[in-house]
Amino acid sequence: MKRRKAREYVLQFLFQSEFGNNPPQAEDVKNNLKQFWADKEKDPEVIKFASEIIEGTIPLMVEIDAVINKAAEHWALGRMAAVDRNILRSAVYELLYRKDIPSAVTINEAIEIAKKYSTTESAAFINGILDKIAKKVKK
Repeated sequence: MKRRKAREYVLQFLFQSEFGNNPPQAEDVKNNLKQFWADKEKDPEVIKFASEIIEGTIPLMVEIDAVINKAAEHWALGRMAAVDRNILRSAVYELLYRKDIPSAVTINEAIEIAKKYSTTESAAFINGILDKIAKKVKK
């Protein structure tokens, strides 16, 4: 459950970052993370895992967004709900760059977080996109 909690914090951080004046640059992320964690989680395992995902996702956002756009054939990234878009971003980062996490786990976690923070329809949408990406990654 610690990793689920960490992934929920990742969603919160990415969501907040998207609505700032500018998306955070990689060099700003560490400072933003210090502020983010100041009044939140105290468990070092949760903080470590969430921070790794955030610090991995943000610098690769353009590449990750391109992968999502390609997989979401009839959906522009900008038309997706912000929550769904950011769940996808962190999950795609995990699928592409975190070989220590099985793709089935990443996809399941993304679906469960979507059910909690978005809609049932969003969960199915996210599942479809991530499944398509995971199949390409396996090849």
